[in-house]
Amino acid sequence: MCIKYKVLGCLFAVFFIFAGHLFSQADTAGLYSGGEFRTAEEGFAAQEFRRGVQAFYRGSFNESVLQFEKALNYLPDDNLIMYWLGKAYYHSGLEGTAIRNWSRAVENGYGGLLLQNKIEIISERRLSWQEENAKIRYTEAGSFSGIYNGIQIFSGPISALPNNNGTVWVLAYGSNELVEININGMVVSRVTGPLNGFDRPMDIIRLADGTMLVSESAGDRLARLSKRGKFMSYIGKKGRGIGEMVGPQFLAQDSRQNIYVSDYGNSRIDVFDKDGNGLFYFGGPQKNFEGLKGPTGVAALGESIFVCDDIKDCIYEFDQAGNFRRILCEEKSFNKPESLKVWGSYLVLCDSNKVITIDPESGALFENVRTGNAPSRLTSAVPDVNGNVIVTDVRSNEVYVMSKMQELVGGLFVQIERVNASKFPEVTVDFRVENRHRNPVVGLKENNFYITEQKRPVSNLKFIGASSENSQCDITILIDRSNYSKAYEEQINTVVREIVDSMKNRGRLRILSAGKVPAVEYVGTPSSARQFNVNGLKTPYSDNVPLDLALRLAVNDLINADRKRAVIMVSTGKTGLDAFSRYSLAETVAYLNNNHVYVASVLVSQSAADEEFSYIVDSTPGTEYYMFRPEGLGSIVEDLIDIPSGLYSFSYTSVLSTNFGEKFLPIEVETYLLNRSGRDESGYFAPLQ
Repeated sequence: MCIKYKVLGCLFAVFFIFAGHLFSQADTAGLYSGGEFRTAEEGFAAQEFRRGVQAFYRGSFNESVLQFEKALNYLPDDNLIMYWLGKAYYHSGLEGTAIRNWSRAVENGYGGLLLQNKIEIISERRLSWQEENAKIRYTEAGSFSGIYNGIQIFSGPISALPNNNGTVWVLAYGSNELVEININGMVVSRVTGPLNGFDRPMDIIRLADGTMLVSESAGDRLARLSKRGKFMSYIGKKGRGIGEMVGPQFLAQDSRQNIYVSDYGNSRIDVFDKDGNGLFYFGGPQKNFEGLKGPTGVAALGESIFVCDDIKDCIYEFDQAGNFRRILCEEKSFNKPESLKVWGSYLVLCDSNKVITIDPESGALFENVRTGNAPSRLTSAVPDVNGNVIVTDVRSNEVYVMSKMQELVGGLFVQIERVNASKFPEVTVDFRVENRHRNPVVGLKENNFYITEQKRPVSNLKFIGASSENSQCDITILIDRSNYSKAYEEQINTVVREIVDSMKNRGRLRILSAGKVPAVEYVGTPSSARQFNVNGLKTPYSDNVPLDLALRLAVNDLINADRKRAVIMVSTGKTGLDAFSRYSLAETVAYLNNNHVYVASVLVSQSAADEEFSYIVDSTPGTEYYMFRPEGLGSIVEDLIDIPSGLYSFSYTSVLSTNFGEKFLPIEVETYLLNRSGRDESGYFAPLQ
């Protein structure tokens, strides 16, 4: 068995040495190769190692830690055992211990740059500081041209709308169409609008109900489309009255679901309700405001409406009723500003050949992207589900994918999570693809992967699917049984029943009590828990609730659940003194994140949650809800299902010799995306014969 594995990358060609005692040519007749053992210690270590690998793939990480520790007792300096012990600790949430084991293996010359890169990425993730995505520089990771091999794919890309599945809608002004492009730049579908087609479309947004809205500048109207682009209806018509427009350009929707349209021909902003009925318009002269001259980009953030003016080259702020508040960015701050979009708590503006972030409080500017001196007219910049920025350039007829420089240099983070060889030689492998900051990479296809065994391509490779396409989620409801929650029993009943209803009888439901001793109260279908009553819980109230143990129990039950799985904490948001006495808050969050369990918190009291609760939700995918919010809790499960997931599954036929199931069989996975790549190596055992 060779000691060297070559790792190929699209951005860099790097040679990684993933070497250790168990892959040594000198030992191919013994230990993990399944041959004759030279010593009794090697034989005992091999048995424990095999059990540890199998326990790991079953999701029994504590058991796998125990088995690997036993194996190390027999062979204390074996690098491969140390590597796998680190993997088991990592999935147990004990990242510091995992890094120490991996670092010890690296010091022994094992793992090469591949393992060093893993240690570096995980060490970075452990830092509590997180950068503001909207205030860093981006560089081009790839581009999709409107012309390919002399054939026109689209013409004049002017606006973009990313989807949760990794594709992006590109609105083409020149070819009067809406084109859906996948992560590799391939056209997935085309939409030309109604029978008479689009008439110079300018902007596209997604409304609160999931439908899409397209402005047609030459048609003097808005076109409402379904989620998949099917034409539904028109909004507005040509004219100067309420509900009418001349040359509509950019769009926005506010928290009240009102729609704002920059009406360039009338030098104003038109306002419609969510059903498309005209409400009013604004932008004319007011006190201390001479009126809009050339309104372009419009954005709704909080209770404010921000409007760009390409005659004055500035940005104005209005309230939701259209009353002028102030000038956010002074005149001549820009050079022909175009679209204005919301990015988190910031505004993002396209201005000639630049993408600029704007602080809505101070008006401070930060340049994210500059395309250089080549002819360029950037018209739209929006973040996608993979942490990139999609930028349209109508003049160069290209769509750019912009990424952080450190993401391009560091590459993708690939982890082989599970190998199922129970039907050997048929093997199924699940692996996860993320960037350096734990954001999942969604939308990859079969041609983005290269899977090998001992550096040779596997046979009969089949793409099973991506978990991002899953339409259901296994849910564990964790109910607070501290004495704080005694006064909120009716509220807890209401919340649990709403969550159960929102599952629509999809997925598996578990109900756990977070008491002095956490306990499982229910496992089954959601429909059987519709009449849930807190008085039926077996776990008594307590002053001391170890929330760390309760969350670990919840994760333990979900490790082998659906590929999308979540914990919903129902509580007052209060924590006792011993809530994290056995496992620290950081270790608890790591256990959730490293096993990809989403977390939502529903507060049944009106007081703010303790910092520990907020930290858990903020540090994991999920949201904090208040039970009496106006829109209710009906969307909570759909919100969890919509969280991006970068898990992919493949099957193949192995051609390796198993030596009756005693031989450790290697597997390597490489992922390629535009100018980035990533790699992971693992192994498994076939069933004993």
